[in-house]
Amino acid sequence: MKQPNRITISNIAELAGVSKATASLVLNGKGDEYRVSEETQQRILSIAEEHRYQPSFHARALRSSRSHTIGLVIPFLTQFTNASLARELESLFRNAGIQIIIACSDEDPEQEKLVVNNLLQRQVDGLIVISSNSSDEAYSKIHSYVPVVQLGRQIGDSSLPLIMTDAESSTTSLIQVLATQHPDEIYYFGGEPTLTPSKQRLAGYKQGLQQAGVSLRPEWIRQRNFFSYSGYDMMEEVCNELGRPPKALFTASFSLLEGVLQYLNQNPEMQQGLHLASFDDHELLDFMPLRIDSIAQDYTALAFNAFTMLMALMEDKAVLPPTMQTIPARIRWRHPESRRLSKQITTESLPK
Repeated sequence: MKQPNRITISNIAELAGVSKATASLVLNGKGDEYRVSEETQQRILSIAEEHRYQPSFHARALRSSRSHTIGLVIPFLTQFTNASLARELESLFRNAGIQIIIACSDEDPEQEKLVVNNLLQRQVDGLIVISSNSSDEAYSKIHSYVPVVQLGRQIGDSSLPLIMTDAESSTTSLIQVLATQHPDEIYYFGGEPTLTPSKQRLAGYKQGLQQAGVSLRPEWIRQRNFFSYSGYDMMEEVCNELGRPPKALFTASFSLLEGVLQYLNQNPEMQQGLHLASFDDHELLDFMPLRIDSIAQDYTALAFNAFTMLMALMEDKAVLPPTMQTIPARIRWRHPESRRLSKQITTESLPK
């Protein structure tokens, strides 16, 4: 298909009867600064609008020595958390005139290395990464010339800028309430144990049991990965072992909860007497017959803080935001008894 001819600044200057330099100043929003008359500015802008002028992205990049693109590296775009963060970030950067290129690592460090190299070859101005790596050696080298912000996960004990949810304290609060109701049995389904979110959520689970005065049994903890099929398999495994559903269950991600719900849908008799809770939240949980308590991450705040940090780094601002920021999470109590107990525990913990 033949491409339509694009109108250029030279064309607009000719039609407006001005120099190319004057047209360029007006189209780049600098007409007032360089004292171009209001009448001339309006004439140039009207011609540009009439001919649907679009500035050349490549010319803009050459002039500024920037590509006006950033890379977002995530494990999977289909997972709820990743998709939510990608949506928020795309909107923020788009409004700032910056294009996001999304690359998926498939939770594979080697694949992640390849997609990061591809992004760097495209000369992105910065990277936001939800990494599957255990070492930040490669990212530390990259950070010396292209700013890198970690989002949602810390790579080992990396000191690179990090924005993540305060998962431990919110999980502790939820589990304390859940364990108060079911002190004799509360299972934990987790993902890859080496990842920071897994460590924090498991630590919160253990702390919540301790605060409720419940002794942990090793068989309550099951960990595989964050795919929904792992939730399904672990639920099937526990129900087969017990001959019934567990009395209480906490899943450490929404994807694991999806697997559990799939199993319960196929085996409805296993829903009786089960108290479910999960890290991550979705509005669909409000309409389910099962009352599922959940922990809602603030994706808007996570994305905004990552956006603010990366923009500051790309602009070489002298004063940067704190390099490590934790965003509070919010517990959604849907089970009536959980809501009552949470208020009671909160009241008892207040200073007299």
